[in-house]
Amino acid sequence: MQLFNELVLLTTPYAFTVLMGVVGLLVGSFLNVVIYRLPIMMQRQWHSDCLAYLKLDEKSQPYEIFNLALPASRCPHCKAQILARHNIPVLSYLWLRGRCASCEQPIAQRYPFTEFFTALASMIVAWHFGYGEQAAAALLLTWVLITLSLIDLDHQLLPDIIVLPMLWVGLILSLFNVFTDSSSSIIGASGGYLLLWSVYYGFKLITGKEGMGRGDFKLLAMFGAWLGWQYLGLIILLSSLVGATIGITLISLNKQKRDTPIPFGPYLAMAGWIALLWGDRLNAWYFG
Repeated sequence: MQLFNELVLLTTPYAFTVLMGVVGLLVGSFLNVVIYRLPIMMQRQWHSDCLAYLKLDEKSQPYEIFNLALPASRCPHCKAQILARHNIPVLSYLWLRGRCASCEQPIAQRYPFTEFFTALASMIVAWHFGYGEQAAAALLLTWVLITLSLIDLDHQLLPDIIVLPMLWVGLILSLFNVFTDSSSSIIGASGGYLLLWSVYYGFKLITGKEGMGRGDFKLLAMFGAWLGWQYLGLIILLSSLVGATIGITLISLNKQKRDTPIPFGPYLAMAGWIALLWGDRLNAWYFG
């Protein structure tokens, strides 16, 4: 039976694509939890570490159990627990007409958007790579990039707890030539970090200001580990073009102030994802 199922997925790309779309909806629902809860968990851990360093009593500010599993999902307005039938990705939002079943307060549109976008991106990856190890790795990277992008948009933070393990995953995958070879991966990881570090340090020397966060160095290093050094130039070029275009547009429309920092992580993530799928064609076109 298992052999038959694998044969169907191998020979029927439509079936694999649709299946990954459904999986993407479920994963997107979990990503909403990670995007909201992980920064809070990190802030509490930092607070606890500071109290421990200062040798202060942590019991003066007790926290309830709060992790990716507990407490159960609940409405931020009335605190009513969200029932399983009200937590079906996208469909529950449409069924409830975008409002809480208990207090009828609006549900943030980000939740169904994240679920739908994760499903769409998963289907694109599944269709592009087909059933196999590349698709499995690319799906994992896609879900991670969505998580990092939205956390960075909310908090201007790219958590090491996500980025660094994914960098090591990229290096391990290179041992099996999933996307690139080990030499290209190692050079890409080190080169990606040093490249943005050099830009950051040079900008700081000239202006006395920090032009980007250190998490961006690690994110580009992660892409270097996954795809190889050959794609670093493409990723920087694409992310800079997209970031500059969106930034100028937001400032022109008075949606963003000139002195307000703009997170660079989402643009790096977008460029890296494009390079993952179509980087070889873009590099071939650019270099003629």
